[in-house]
Amino acid sequence: MGAGRFAPSPSADLHIGNLRTAVLAWLFARSTGRRFLMRVEDLDDRTHPEIADRQLTDLAAIGVTWDGPATRQTGHPQRYDDVVAALQGRGLLFECYCTRRDIAQAPRAPHAPEGAYPGTCRDLTDSEREIRRQETGRPPALRLRVDTTEFTVRDVLHGDYTGLVDDFVVRRGDGVPAYNLAVVVDDAASGVDQVVRGDDLLSSSPRQAYLAALLGYAEPVYAHVPLVLNSDGARLAKRDGAVTLAEIGVPGALTRIADSLGYSARTVEGMLDEFDPQHLPRKPWVYRPG
Repeated sequence: MGAGRFAPSPSADLHIGNLRTAVLAWLFARSTGRRFLMRVEDLDDRTHPEIADRQLTDLAAIGVTWDGPATRQTGHPQRYDDVVAALQGRGLLFECYCTRRDIAQAPRAPHAPEGAYPGTCRDLTDSEREIRRQETGRPPALRLRVDTTEFTVRDVLHGDYTGLVDDFVVRRGDGVPAYNLAVVVDDAASGVDQVVRGDDLLSSSPRQAYLAALLGYAEPVYAHVPLVLNSDGARLAKRDGAVTLAEIGVPGALTRIADSLGYSARTVEGMLDEFDPQHLPRKPWVYRPG
């Protein structure tokens, strides 16, 4: 049996947009007979265990249930190390000493995609690499040596989406696995074959699907759902007023989520009876407190 999942990063309390995405991920999974898993993405040093606990409490309060205990990325570092070692053994990684500023200022080949890694460290000789190491004085990131510039994924809501694939980072200079590696490895390890998340992450999917194919993993079913915006058209944030469950309350949050999806039910179980992916809104939901 496959699985869907919700994977919050515990850097801040969940707001109504996060809760809505969690409900949608739950609806997609349960409506297709999949298990639903909860994964706390806590590799970043800006995350906090106490915030993760509040996030899980809030999700349970609105009726989002998951199968088995919630897992935490920090609980299995060897999983990522093994994959990085395997990629290194295949000659698919190279050391990169570039900062974001270096990349932004580097000259690009004609017609190179905007935002693509310019290949600065890709083909350094051993002596050139040593010079870069001494010049920067910092440990290198590891980038994937990619043999394409784009990859196409199929999305339930967006159809075929073709996006940039460059030599992206798989392990940061501080040794922490990069998001694009960790999410692919975690999904495969836990049997996740359905990925439902905000459409701000759609552009990441080609890189992740490419890596999954490289590792011999099956590509999951993707569904990138519209974000929730504030009245100014920007991504919702805590500064936008009453946006967390503690401020809105469980009945209020469920009512607002249901209304935004056009449902009459006021529980997630009730929303499941009305759920039809093809009739989901395709435009962002503008949230106004009150």
